Amino acid sequence: MTRQLWVLLHRYVGLVLTAFLIVVGLTGSLLAFLPELNHIFTPQLFPPVQSGTPLKAAVLAERAQALVPNALINGVNLGTPGTAIINVIPGIDPSSGKLDSLVFNQLFLNPVTGNELGHRMVGGLPDGLDNLMPFIYELHDALALGETGAWILGIVAVIWTIDCFVSLYLTLPIRRRKALLPAAFLPFARGRSKPWWQRWRPAWVVRWKASSYKLNFDLHRAGGLWLWAALLVFAWSSVGFNMKSVYVPVTQWLFDYPNPQSIWGMPTLDKPLQHPAIGWQKAQEIAERLLTEQAQLHGFTVEQPVALYLNRALGFYVYWVRSSLDIQDKGGGTVIAIDANTGEFKGLHLPTGQYSGKTVSQWLFMLHMANVFGLPYRIFVCVLGLAIVMLSVTGIIIWLRKRNVRRILQPLG
Repeated sequence: MTRQLWVLLHRYVGLVLTAFLIVVGLTGSLLAFLPELNHIFTPQLFPPVQSGTPLKAAVLAERAQALVPNALINGVNLGTPGTAIINVIPGIDPSSGKLDSLVFNQLFLNPVTGNELGHRMVGGLPDGLDNLMPFIYELHDALALGETGAWILGIVAVIWTIDCFVSLYLTLPIRRRKALLPAAFLPFARGRSKPWWQRWRPAWVVRWKASSYKLNFDLHRAGGLWLWAALLVFAWSSVGFNMKSVYVPVTQWLFDYPNPQSIWGMPTLDKPLQHPAIGWQKAQEIAERLLTEQAQLHGFTVEQPVALYLNRALGFYVYWVRSSLDIQDKGGGTVIAIDANTGEFKGLHLPTGQYSGKTVSQWLFMLHMANVFGLPYRIFVCVLGLAIVMLSVTGIIIWLRKRNVRRILQPLG
C-alpha cells in the first residue's frame, strides 16, 4: 500500500471512530474520579468511612436477605470504603412461579453496623443523581446498550488499536528518493541531508504561534505522538474488555494465558441455581480455609476481603480478596471459587505470577481503570480522556478543511 492509501485509511477510520471515542473519552475522564463523584452525588450511599471492624461479607448478605426476603442475593462487594454494595435480583414467588417485583437491584449497607443506607436501580436511563454515575459507567463500558454495545465497542477498540500503528507510521519522515540525481551529485546530497531523527523531530512539535490550521494540525499529530503509548494501552485493553475473541488468541500467542472459559472448569447449569445447599456463612468459611491453603502453596499472603459472590449460572461461590500479589490501589483480584452445593475447590485466579499473560493483562486493565500509581496517574487518565476528545475533534477539523479545499479546486481541474 502507498502512503496515500494509509492516509485515506486513517482519515476515514478516524471519522467512523470519532463519535465513539468522544463518548468514551469524556466518560472515562469522569470515571477516573468515580469514588469522589459517587460521594458528591450520593453521599447517603457512599458516606465517609466509619470506625470499627467491618462485618464479614456473608453476615452482610444475610442482613440484606432479611431486609428483602422476596429477593435473591447475588453478592456483597466491600471494595468501596464506607459502604457495602449488595447485588440483588427478584426472587420467584412460590405460589405463582413468577418473578417478584423489585424496584432496585443494589442495596447499600453500613459495613460496620449492617444498617441500610439506601438502594438504587442500576441499568437504563438515569432518573436522578442516585443512578447517574452507574449510567455513565455503562455508557463508557457498553454505550448503555448491554451486550450489543459491548460488541460495538469491541470492534471500535480493534480498529482503534490498528489505527494507532497507522497513525504512528504517518508521522514518520518520508523517505527521500535520490534515483533521479546523477551519481556525481549523490555525495553532496548526502552531505546536506538531515539525519532521520532530525527530520522526524518537527512531528513532535506544536507551533503555538502558527496559523489556526497549522496549530490544529500540530495538536492532532504531536498530541497523538506524545500520548501514543498510552493510547495504545487504552485501545488494546479495551479489546481485552469487550472483544475476548480477538484479545485471548493474541495474548495466548505472545504469553502463557489460559482460556477464560476453562479457568473454573464448570459448565453452565441447565437453569440458574436458586437455593444452594451451602449458605453464605458456610461458603465464606470454606473459601477462607481453602484460600489459606492456596496462599501457603503459592507463597502469597491474604490482606483483606473484597467481595463474595454467588454465580448462579455456574453454581459456585466466588470469594475475592486483596493479596500480596495484587497491584491495584484499591480492591483486589485474588479469587477462589468453590462449588455452591458441595464446597469443593473449583479454581484459583491470581492477578500476577500465575500466568505471564494474566500478569500483563492485569497491568493493562488496572492502567485502563486508573487503579494504579495513586492520584497522579488518575489525573493523567482524566486528562488523557480529554486528549482523546481533542484528537478526535482536531481530526474532524483537518478533514473538513481538506474537503473544502478539494471542492474549491474541483472546478479548476
